[in-house]
Amino acid sequence: MTNRKLRIDELNRISAEEFKAASKLPLVVVLDNVRSLHNIGSVFRTCDAFRVERICLCGITAVPPHPEIHKTALGAEYTVEWEYVENAVEAVENLSAEGYEVHAVEQAEGSVLLQDVVPERGKKYAVVLGNEVKGVQQAVIDRCRGCVEIPQYGTKHSLNVSVTAGIVVWDFFVKMGIDS
Repeated sequence: MTNRKLRIDELNRISAEEFKAASKLPLVVVLDNVRSLHNIGSVFRTCDAFRVERICLCGITAVPPHPEIHKTALGAEYTVEWEYVENAVEAVENLSAEGYEVHAVEQAEGSVLLQDVVPERGKKYAVVLGNEVKGVQQAVIDRCRGCVEIPQYGTKHSLNVSVTAGIVVWDFFVKMGIDS
């Protein structure tokens, strides 16, 4: 059996206008002091792929337009809705007030393994991803409903934040899907 690689014109991707109008995964990704512009761009691209509702950029996290974000986002910074909130604590409080169930993605006492998270259809969720070195701030964790942890079995104690975003967003997408 041979598999022929598809050409871009055979992928049947939706246009930016169709993306804006399409139903979204009821998930907000919050970036808490993410310093790498390439990580930020990568998160935009992942959120575009799975039609995440929006991204909330906080603290030192850079905002579009920026050439280094664009390098990895490849235009997703123009399709995915985003907002800037100076303080991630405020972002979590705002999302909670808007009816989102907010979870930090962090290794913490009492964290729930990602595979054990069972999101409910019809509910809105937000996940907070932290700084590449320090993770999610404790003050932010304190205001979240709980923590979700990706199990790891190697020698390293963490994953790259953009990889973490990909795993978590994909998991929510598989478990919740997008309402048509």
